[in-house]
Amino acid sequence: MPQTRRYIDHHCHGIVDADLTRPQLEALMAEAHLPAPDGCTQFDKPLGLLVRRYCAPVLGLDPFASPEDYVARRTELGGREASRRLMQGAGMTELLIDTGHRSDTILDVPQMAEITGCATQEVIRIEAVMEAAAKQAGSAEELVSLFAEMMEAFARDAVALKSIVAYRVTFDIDQTRPDAGAVVKAAGDWLAALEAGESRRLDNAVLIRHALFMALDICVERDFPLQLHTAVGDLDIDMPKCDPTVFVPFIKQAEAMKVPLTLLHCYPFVQQATWLAEVFQNVYFDVGFTLNFTGPQAIRTMEQAMEMGPFFKQLYSSDAFGLAELHYLGRIQFERMMDKVMGQWLADGDITLKEADRIIDMITHGNAARIYRLTE
Repeated sequence: MPQTRRYIDHHCHGIVDADLTRPQLEALMAEAHLPAPDGCTQFDKPLGLLVRRYCAPVLGLDPFASPEDYVARRTELGGREASRRLMQGAGMTELLIDTGHRSDTILDVPQMAEITGCATQEVIRIEAVMEAAAKQAGSAEELVSLFAEMMEAFARDAVALKSIVAYRVTFDIDQTRPDAGAVVKAAGDWLAALEAGESRRLDNAVLIRHALFMALDICVERDFPLQLHTAVGDLDIDMPKCDPTVFVPFIKQAEAMKVPLTLLHCYPFVQQATWLAEVFQNVYFDVGFTLNFTGPQAIRTMEQAMEMGPFFKQLYSSDAFGLAELHYLGRIQFERMMDKVMGQWLADGDITLKEADRIIDMITHGNAARIYRLTE
């Protein structure tokens, strides 16, 4: 795909460039925690259709190659070469990479720069930092101080922070800054739960609130945005409580501190996210993950994204994790769906070609360059 426009993927992850078996490939095509039922395949869903239609030609196959032929060709090329073709075919200019999820299994930020040939920068997931601190801390007080030190250190080379509060405890929590005593007690409780095997990861609401408000402080200090996972995800999501409108008290506090909040993927709450972007000066949004997983029907998501949200508030994202195919399809789906929306507006006389191009530039790079302080 020729690169004719600057693209900043403001939220994505690293990829696996190793050779993958078919079960491993299909696992990375799914949000499910278990494989498809016997006799079924992840290729038989909207995303699988996109892979066969658009990724197959990049690997030298005809469109709609069978799943068997696709997997065989990927194996023949090798995971590294298949990933290189797809990543470079995506034509990204910059990738802002969340490194806090399964970081031991995917390429890191420098490795992603090497395989893509584009600029890469890191986004720090705050929950992952506290989990790392817990592995080193010998007491509640040490956990709290070590977390603060690690956050400051990691932030020095980053461009933003991210929270998965909605995943871990939902948005429906106390949205005030906890006092120091409550934080130390919560740290002790969580360390004890980890030691007893009752907890595997950060799921203590008081500690996550502490991390969120520390993140806001760092964002103020460093002029960072704070990314917020919103709505769609795997089986851990309590969907009704992940509606971003539930988080309005926190959004108001971030707005008062002049910290941009970016709501990520948003499905099925795209309209709620666009309303928040309209109402609050500091709220931005994307629909990246959703466009891939809704396949040919992604037009409905793009139409919702363009209904109310200010053009200067929408961001381009793939939210791709693990598979280079997801990075490649992120751009394919964005361009296909945006062309459909803008084509209809042009046909109806609601916009000029010049204005359409200007709006698309805002979404593909202009807005991200502004809030993440990326130079042209």
